[in-house]
Amino acid sequence: MTDPSSGGPTPDGGVSEEFDDVDPDAVSGDADGPGSTDGSPGVAVAVALVLGVLGPVIALVSGVAIFAIDAAVGGLSLAASVVLTLIFGQYVAFGGLAMGYLAWRGFDREGIVSYLGVRVPSLKEVGIVLGSWVLILISVLVVSTIVRLLGTETAANSSAELAMGNPSIIPLFIAASFLVIGPCEEILYRGVVQGRLRESLSAVPSILLSAAIFAAIHVIALTGGVSAQLTTVSILFVPSLVFGAVYEYTGNLVVPALLHGLHNAVLFTVLYVTVTQVDPSELPAILGFLPV
Repeated sequence: MTDPSSGGPTPDGGVSEEFDDVDPDAVSGDADGPGSTDGSPGVAVAVALVLGVLGPVIALVSGVAIFAIDAAVGGLSLAASVVLTLIFGQYVAFGGLAMGYLAWRGFDREGIVSYLGVRVPSLKEVGIVLGSWVLILISVLVVSTIVRLLGTETAANSSAELAMGNPSIIPLFIAASFLVIGPCEEILYRGVVQGRLRESLSAVPSILLSAAIFAAIHVIALTGGVSAQLTTVSILFVPSLVFGAVYEYTGNLVVPALLHGLHNAVLFTVLYVTVTQVDPSELPAILGFLPV
């Protein structure tokens, strides 16, 4: 995490002040040093929005490229297609964009690690991951139950639908949750988007905005009507908030990355057991809300 009063990386990569306030008028960073930015909140929000939207755009473009490759070779296997999608749609679109942005700002490798707050989690932080996952599970179950009681339609997640139709690839998704999806999406949406917002805004609006951006970009992975998609995005906002709060509290990007990976992996595991052992029509609605 960055020190919001200076815009530079926290020297010791330590735990950030929880929900502390910053001076919105403070200019981030040394004017001539690496990582220096315009301290304007408006600029911070604009940059966060551009980065948050650009990631999915790159992912969509890469999807077109993979489709072209598939046509050129006469058809890729499903596993190969999924692996290519993960590489280009996650490593390149999200992780690559985040690293490229920080490099463009002048951070070297050590500076990037310090800015993001990447370090081996402590035992306490592992406990935070587990406790936060329980909180997410309970919160999403409560919200999704309320949605069902209200009779509101929800959208389906394309990844969940693909997995339901092809259970053999679910183990790949489970592994990818920890190795690809969690790390790449958290690097961009918590490390860079939320981190950039924190250079000019206090913790609460930064967490809310980054969570809103992250939840909203999932529209590209949802199927159904506009109303159903908006409902599902609203539900996805819940785990997004927890990811952001955990990052703010610990200052360690590995923690929300593990939490994100754990959440997705558990849902994919439940999906696998349900599809292979139970009537798919009995799948709980929560499986449509995979924040992948």
